[in-house]
Amino acid sequence: MIEIIGRSKKATVDAEAGLTLLDLALKHDVDWGFSCTRGTCARCRCLVTEGMEYLEEVTDAEWNRLEQEELDEGYRLACQAVIKNGAGQVNVVNKPYF
Repeated sequence: MIEIIGRSKKATVDAEAGLTLLDLALKHDVDWGFSCTRGTCARCRCLVTEGMEYLEEVTDAEWNRLEQEELDEGYRLACQAVIKNGAGQVNVVNKPYF
């Protein structure tokens, strides 16, 4: 299960391998800030509070947009964070810069 917390709405949904966290948020009408879906704007920044091990590795776009400290704290770009096969519990909160 994945708990997705947007700006004013949240949803608990089944994990779907191969989709990004942003894909799931949009699919379930969770209000999630984003602009580009390519990892260049960083407006979809989120904090993964549980289940980082169920997401694919950090992408080059994330390395280019996020500071090492942010990555260490559990921040990802929702448009880049892909759910792995066999994913367990993941909790994620939309945390844009502004």
